[in-house]
Amino acid sequence: MIRVLIADDQALLRGSFRALVDLSGDCTTVGEAGTGEEAVRLTALRQPDVVLMDVRMPEMNGIEATRRICGDPSLEGARVLMLTTFDLDEYVYGALRAGASGFLLKDTPPVELLNAVRVVAGGEALLSPSVTRRLISEFVRRPYTARPVPRRLDGVTDREREVLMLIGLGLSNGEIVEHLGVSLATVKTHVGRILAKLGVRDRAQLVIVAYETGLVAVSE
Repeated sequence: MIRVLIADDQALLRGSFRALVDLSGDCTTVGEAGTGEEAVRLTALRQPDVVLMDVRMPEMNGIEATRRICGDPSLEGARVLMLTTFDLDEYVYGALRAGASGFLLKDTPPVELLNAVRVVAGGEALLSPSVTRRLISEFVRRPYTARPVPRRLDGVTDREREVLMLIGLGLSNGEIVEHLGVSLATVKTHVGRILAKLGVRDRAQLVIVAYETGLVAVSE
């Protein structure tokens, strides 16, 4: 069973998400949080696989709560899936920079939301090419001095750089297989090695790295 923690400041929405999760057959709710601080505390206490995290919450917003959860080594197994009613680029960028593994609007159909939980619980990132394009657009709009210092790619092989670039463009593992003409197992091995070498949590963070290091070309 996939263990899910629901963090939202609206009790009605928490109840709706809980019913959806608990009726899925392969997911179960392990707690509910109404504030960002409570989300951080309950994540440490209940050790969920996935945290459904609202962006706008009292006491501490969802992005800061995500940053604290993803920055805590003892919570390495917890993945955060951001939920919001606001389709704003700044939220996408902030959530993924904080360590979130995915980003969804609250009006996402129930079946797609449950599938997103499963994808994130499996260690993948929920990033469509359209979200990736918005993420890059947000990055290039920022003043150069406000951009994070690019991390180094020391130790990453040429083939791994190519895989990283394709991830940054929003390609799935299956699409990378077709592009490179290699097996799925080979692609998964490359992705695993890249994650280990760069010290990042998941595919969402690899997208961030891909454009911050210039592997994904963007135009001002």
